[in-house]
Amino acid sequence: MPQGQAGPGKGGKKPGPPKPKNMKKTLKTLMSYLGKYKLQLIIVMVLIVVNSIAMVAGSYFLKPLVNNYILPGDFSGLAKMLAVLGTIFGLGALASYGYARLMVHVAQNTISNIRTDLFNKMQELPIKYFDRNTHGDLMSLYTNDIDNIGEALNNSFTNILASGLTFIGTISMMVVLSPVLIIITVTFLALMIFVISKVGAKSKYYFGMQQKNIGALNGYVEEMIEGQKVIKVFCHEEEAIEDFKKHNEELRKASTGAQTFGGYMMPMLGNLSHMNYAVTCCVGGLMTIAGAFDLGSLVSYLQYTKQVSNPIAQVSQQVNMILAALAGAERIFTALDEEVEVDDGEVTLTRVEVKEDGRLVETDKYTGHWAWKVPASVVAKMRNTAEAEDTSMSEMAATTATLNDSKIESQLESATELSDEPILRELTGDVRFKNVVFGYNEEKTVLKDISLFAKPGQKIAFVGSTGAGKTTITNLINRFYEINSGTITYDGIDIKDIKKDDLRRSLGIVLQDTHLFTGTIADNIRYGNLNATDEEVKAAAKLANAHTFIKHLPHGYDTVITGDGEGLSQGQRQLLAIARAAIANPPVLIMDEATSSIDTRTEKLIAEGMDKLMEGRTVFVIAHRLSTIKNSHAIMVLEQGEIIERGNHDSLLEEKGRYYQLYTGKAELDAEEVTA
Repeated sequence: MPQGQAGPGKGGKKPGPPKPKNMKKTLKTLMSYLGKYKLQLIIVMVLIVVNSIAMVAGSYFLKPLVNNYILPGDFSGLAKMLAVLGTIFGLGALASYGYARLMVHVAQNTISNIRTDLFNKMQELPIKYFDRNTHGDLMSLYTNDIDNIGEALNNSFTNILASGLTFIGTISMMVVLSPVLIIITVTFLALMIFVISKVGAKSKYYFGMQQKNIGALNGYVEEMIEGQKVIKVFCHEEEAIEDFKKHNEELRKASTGAQTFGGYMMPMLGNLSHMNYAVTCCVGGLMTIAGAFDLGSLVSYLQYTKQVSNPIAQVSQQVNMILAALAGAERIFTALDEEVEVDDGEVTLTRVEVKEDGRLVETDKYTGHWAWKVPASVVAKMRNTAEAEDTSMSEMAATTATLNDSKIESQLESATELSDEPILRELTGDVRFKNVVFGYNEEKTVLKDISLFAKPGQKIAFVGSTGAGKTTITNLINRFYEINSGTITYDGIDIKDIKKDDLRRSLGIVLQDTHLFTGTIADNIRYGNLNATDEEVKAAAKLANAHTFIKHLPHGYDTVITGDGEGLSQGQRQLLAIARAAIANPPVLIMDEATSSIDTRTEKLIAEGMDKLMEGRTVFVIAHRLSTIKNSHAIMVLEQGEIIERGNHDSLLEEKGRYYQLYTGKAELDAEEVTA
């Protein structure tokens, strides 16, 4: 046993089934879902009561059956009584079937509603929520936790309720039949409960260890399968086998204990039940011979003796399932209670038509031109901000290029009179950071006082060491995270004033880790613009140089891909991602290591297409291959969240600073010398 891990009977706390931390709140929320099916639940309750009454009454009717019909030899009366008994048991069986069917309907609809609410909620949660929770944990909400709730609603709740009612009814009738014999029954029931508590505790411990070791073994096997090349290269097959044997042995021990104690439970309860029946039969028989008990009551009581232990066994088996279901429900409801993305934006994106005199007119047609629809309240805010600042970022302009604000200022000046009517501002792709400070948490600041701008059509590149904050800057543009202080403006509008959906619709992003969806090649490209025609899909693919390999696929653009594009090379997946961004035709393009998975030859082939894609757009590029950013209008060199150098390729090389070291490889050589 691993050090520090206590076993059963050695002072260690035995891990039982997972339990909800706030059972009252969890039950209340679960009841709110079940409350949509009040009528069905009322019918279920009635049918459970009918079933329980039928089971209890059927056993009691054995008393008059024996005393009044069998012993006197009244066969006609016996036939009638048997018909009554058959009717009672038939009603019980129908009631059992009815509530089981109804509960399945209620359970499946309830978990369907919970699953739908959970998925819808996930779409509203901020990216930081997914940073805090692993994919495996989130998937377990949809699989294990949902399944546990479904199993509990389908069977456990109704079984416990039916068992409880049957047990109460059975005990009550046994007391009525014989206050003396009930003492024997209660004694054996106490023994059964004692056995359940002791054997059940050890069973829970070993089942918990079994689940833990199954997870460890599965994780090890998965890791070894994925790393087969590394194992073979370093000839570690024997070590891998030995480690597997250790994991496998731990699982064998835990499984043996789990099955051993799990297997003890029912035989021990069964034997105690048989002993109870035998003792009751002997004592009841002596009482009957002595005339203190009639034969019909003894037969009826013995029948109750057989069935009284069944509810206890049923409840003991179902309690763990209900606790696991409530624990899973609590995790799901906790996710449903998470705060959604804050979106107070009022500015929306709309299609416009540009008239000959330069006026923008809103239209429903696709014209290729877009504009921000800015409400009067935001216009007033922008005007007040401009007056208060009394600056147009002249310091940054002197560093990189002359900033021309004439178009933006003229649009503000055109709205000289305050009006309730929104104004239309052309979407050009003017993005600016001013004194931006950001940290993923309060303890650590990632970006420190970042100020930069990208004029429409400019290509801005970010370079620097891993963790310098390059990707973070691009994540702030699309508001995946909220900044701590400072401002980010888009065409002169604070991005906090723009609705997130409209903001992100204006941005095209090509990430280093490409994600493709199950569907055809064309569907995956069209994901960037669901209204795109087949011709536009092909044009985007040709622009990204993906058309050549697509047409050689078995079904061309109709080839179905699954498993995140398995069967395609990483470079081919990256080309599809670039095509997807191209078809969106965004004014601002963010490329995070967009060509990192493409070989040098392919990179050269798509260079012309990429230039066409970036033509006339504001582009933010993050690249380790510095050769891909030489033609950038401005290159920002980041280290530890600060811009330490900025300029174009030639000017930064002349400075012979950090960029020069990165470009010439001197930084890597210096790092190797320090390591050595």
